[in-house]
Amino acid sequence: MKLPPETVMPPFFAASAAPEVLVLVGPMGAGKTSVGRRVARTAGWRFVDTDKAIVREHGSIPAIFAEHGEDRFREWEREQVAEAIAGGGVISLGGGAVLSEDTRDLLRTVPVVMLTVSPEAVAERISGTDRPLLHGEEDPVQRWTRIFAERRALYEEVADARFDTSRVPMSRVADQIVEWMRGRA
Repeated sequence: MKLPPETVMPPFFAASAAPEVLVLVGPMGAGKTSVGRRVARTAGWRFVDTDKAIVREHGSIPAIFAEHGEDRFREWEREQVAEAIAGGGVISLGGGAVLSEDTRDLLRTVPVVMLTVSPEAVAERISGTDRPLLHGEEDPVQRWTRIFAERRALYEEVADARFDTSRVPMSRVADQIVEWMRGRA
C-alpha cells in the first residue's frame, strides 16, 4: 500500500519506484511471517499473514480442517490471498496456497519471494505445533520434507527470487529481501 508522499521512507520504497505488493511463499516453518513483518516495517507497508486472517474470520486451522475439511480451507485461502493482494503490502501466504492454479495465476502478476529452509533447521521450528498437515503416524519432519518436495516446483514456478532461512537470522533475510527490492526499483 502506497504511503502518502510526506511519509519518510527509503527511496526504493517511494510510491513511484516500487511495487505496492510483495508476496512471500514457501514451506511451513520457513519464516514467512517473521521475515514478512520485518520487510513490511522497513517498507512502511501493511503486513498480512493470510493464515492469520483466515483464523480471525473462521477459527483455528486445525478446527477448520476437522469441521470443514481441507477443501473448504483452501477455498477460504484463495479468497483471502486475492483480497490481500488487492489491498497491497507485504503478504505471507500459507504453505499450501500455491496449490491453487488461480492463486498461482494471481501470483504471476506481483513480485514473489520464495523462502526455503532445510529439514534440520525446520525441525525445531515445527516441533510442538498444531499444524494439521503434520499430524499422523509419520515423523513430522519426514512429513514436512515430503510436503515440501511435493510443492517445491509450485513455489519455484511463481517465485521471482529465493532466500534460504536455515542458518541466517530472520532480520538478515529481511535485509536481503529489501536489497533485492531495491534492485528491482
